[in-house]
Amino acid sequence: MKIEISTQFKKLQDQICIGLQRVDTDSKFSEDLWDRPGGGGGRSRNLSNGNVIQKGVVNFSEVTGKTPEVVLKSLDLPTSDFYATGVSIVIHPLNPWIPIIHMNLRYFEMSDGTYWFGGGIDLTPHYVIEADAVFFHKQLKAICDQHNISNYSQFKKSADDYFFIKHRNESRGIGGIFFDRLSSQEHKEKEKIWQFILSLGNGFLPIYTELISRNKDRPFTKEQQDWQYLRRGRYVEFNLVLDRGTKFGLDTNGRTESILMSLPPFASWKYNHNPEPESLEAKTLTYLVKDFDWVSHDCTNQIFRYYITGPH
Repeated sequence: MKIEISTQFKKLQDQICIGLQRVDTDSKFSEDLWDRPGGGGGRSRNLSNGNVIQKGVVNFSEVTGKTPEVVLKSLDLPTSDFYATGVSIVIHPLNPWIPIIHMNLRYFEMSDGTYWFGGGIDLTPHYVIEADAVFFHKQLKAICDQHNISNYSQFKKSADDYFFIKHRNESRGIGGIFFDRLSSQEHKEKEKIWQFILSLGNGFLPIYTELISRNKDRPFTKEQQDWQYLRRGRYVEFNLVLDRGTKFGLDTNGRTESILMSLPPFASWKYNHNPEPESLEAKTLTYLVKDFDWVSHDCTNQIFRYYITGPH
C-alpha cells in the first residue's frame, strides 16, 4: 500500500502546483530533486515573486532507513527500519488580505508493522475576515463528515491546541484540523483512513483558490503590509520555537532547505507593538484564541462590513 500512497502524494503535488500556477500566471514552480544519504529522497518545488504568491512551496518526500533514536525513545518503540512519505505545503501570499495556508499529509511505517497517518491543514490570516474563516471551517467539516473515521470537532480541538503560541498566549491563526498517529489501533480499516487523507488533500485547491479569488484584487496600504509582516513574524516564532516537525527534522539531520521551507520571504518584529484600539488589527487579535466556533459564527461585525463595503 505504501507504493499507492507515495504515488498518490506525488500526483497531489503535481495537481496543486498546476492549480496554483493557473492562479498565479506570472510565475512557475521550480523543482529541486534531492537524495537522502540514509535512503530515499524527494521533490521540492518553489514559486517566488508571483503576482499572487510571494513564496509558495509544495514538497514531496519519500525516505527510508533506520528509525531515528529520538523517535524510538519518544514512542517507546524497539529498533527497526522505517518508511515515511508525505506532502507539505506552505503558501505566503503577496496581498495581506489573502491568508497564509499550510497543509501537511504524511504516512509513517516501521518494519515491525507499526504505521500511522498524520497531518492537517490550517489557515493564518493577516486580517481575520469572518466570511472566509467560516467558509474554511465549513469546508473542513464537510470533508470530515464524509468519513466515519474522522471527527471535525476532535481534529479542530487538536489544531487549536497545537497551533498556539504559548509565549504570546495567542493562536497562530484561526486553526483548522490536525491529527497524528491515525492507525488501526484506533480505527479498524487502514483504507478508510487513507481515503480521508486523499479527500483532505484533494480539498486543498478548491478551498484555497476560492480564498484567493475573493481577495487577490483588494487594494492594500503600506500600513497593512507592515501588519502582514508582523503577523508573519508570529508565524516564524511558532515554526522555529514550537513546531514539532521542525524540531524533529533538525534533530534527525533532515534536509534543512525542506525543513525551513515554511518561513516567509519577509517578516518583521516591533518591540512591544500594540495595535490601536478598535482598529482592524486589534479586532483581528480578538479572534486568535482557542476553541472559537467558526462553523456557527454569524458574520455581522465591523471587520466583515469593512471587507464588503470598504472603510467608513
